[in-house]
Amino acid sequence: MTEQSITAAGITASYEETDTERVLSFTSDGRTATVTQNIDGYAMLKVRDQQGNEQERYYGFDMALDHAAELLGVSVTDLPIPEPAEDMGM
Repeated sequence: MTEQSITAAGITASYEETDTERVLSFTSDGRTATVTQNIDGYAMLKVRDQQGNEQERYYGFDMALDHAAELLGVSVTDLPIPEPAEDMGM
């Protein structure tokens, strides 16, 4: 299983692969936003809020990151992306 975490600009990004999903979670100031994709990497990306509730689905990684940043109240350019997550999206 691949796991990696990095922190920049007060935001921690954690990437992991479960049996069914690729999971990229961002945490900042006690808030969390998560971007997920099926383990095969071909399905739409899902953005989940802190409670794990699905908020929206996107084809593009950039749009999913924008929504995650909005949930955290930060700029999308501040989100650190662990290397294994760089190819998420269609």
